[in-house]
Amino acid sequence: MKDQVVATYWLETAFSLEKASEIIVSEQSTGTFMPLPNETESLKQRHRAKIVSIEPREISPFPALPGAKVPAGNKGEYKRGIVKIAFPYENIGPSIPNLLATVAGNLFELEELSGLRLLDLELPPQFQERYEGPRFGISGTRELTGVYNRPIIGTIIKPNIGLSTDELRLIVRELATSGIDFIKDDEVNGNAPYAPIAERIKAAMEEIERAADRTGKKTMYAFNITDDIDPMLRHLETVIKHGGNCVMVSINSIGFAGLAHLRKQAPVCIHGHRNQWGMMSRYPYLGMSFTAYQKLCRLSGVDHMHVNGLNNKFHESNASVISGVRECLTPIFKEADTVVPVLSSKQWAGAAPDTYRTLQTMDLMNIAGGGIHGHPGGPGAGFRSLVQGWEAAMAGIPLDEYALSRVELKQALDTFS
Repeated sequence: MKDQVVATYWLETAFSLEKASEIIVSEQSTGTFMPLPNETESLKQRHRAKIVSIEPREISPFPALPGAKVPAGNKGEYKRGIVKIAFPYENIGPSIPNLLATVAGNLFELEELSGLRLLDLELPPQFQERYEGPRFGISGTRELTGVYNRPIIGTIIKPNIGLSTDELRLIVRELATSGIDFIKDDEVNGNAPYAPIAERIKAAMEEIERAADRTGKKTMYAFNITDDIDPMLRHLETVIKHGGNCVMVSINSIGFAGLAHLRKQAPVCIHGHRNQWGMMSRYPYLGMSFTAYQKLCRLSGVDHMHVNGLNNKFHESNASVISGVRECLTPIFKEADTVVPVLSSKQWAGAAPDTYRTLQTMDLMNIAGGGIHGHPGGPGAGFRSLVQGWEAAMAGIPLDEYALSRVELKQALDTFS
């Protein structure tokens, strides 16, 4: 596979699967809508993409997408299938932007297709020579947080917008003093004029360092440095200056090239948030699967990757979340390129047993907003309740029984059940 990129697609067409696949091959490699004299046989032999396999699936009486071309004589049959296409690596080079122009590009607009989804990518090893992948990943994040025998437990600053720097300081003080493993900014809280990120970084890190002096544990805080490239790098410098060890970026806002550039500059963990992901994923007959997406994120340099949570508040199914977790923990090229799956959305102590039973791993980051901040004992007690929920889950002890001697877990069960 050293000399090719293999893309797997789900597609739908009113034409034959073979013809639709050939159109993809031509459009995304050597050809256009008609034969040209310079598209010689020798050029095609070297640079034309090739169909690896076609797996027919069901036939639909209706198109998945509007505006698709229908050949004369078609009786309303739209053929569906899984198609693998190999693109010569020589056409692309080790470049994720150019890779996407090839395996996605104009494909989603082809009139012969009434549905198309990029399902997976098999990449040659040259990509790991260009892209550095995660600097810390699972083992490095555990070392920085000091958490080894359970998931890393964290929270999101809430309210996500509107807190002054002084109000943020008080929340971070309580969380860091409680010994929480991880805190992150919400994705909509970047460098807002009412509370500039430089001020927030300084205040939060002062509280984290003070708490670490007292407790011996330094909370990891993922500051949202998402921005244009130059200001993003200035935010990174501010985090480093104040002793921070993690930053967060909205991957789809800065792009893979921006993420890869940040990775080269950042000596700290990169927490990857996938907000806007629904634009690519919600409709099952269009866009990109998480399988393909997370590989590009990991190659570009994230250490933590959002995967949603079981029984979440969004459209994503549990099966999709489970698959996402397993994919993050599966090497692309080597063990070091695995990353921490981040479970969020409707998370609280009571979710731990089902999550552990389903996923059978503690190599996770489990973050809760309301499940920590909404705890009647306060955010610190909310953190302790999640730790206790996971302790019970991993020991196979029913939550009600474990809560008999653990007030924070008991309060969580009484409040959130």
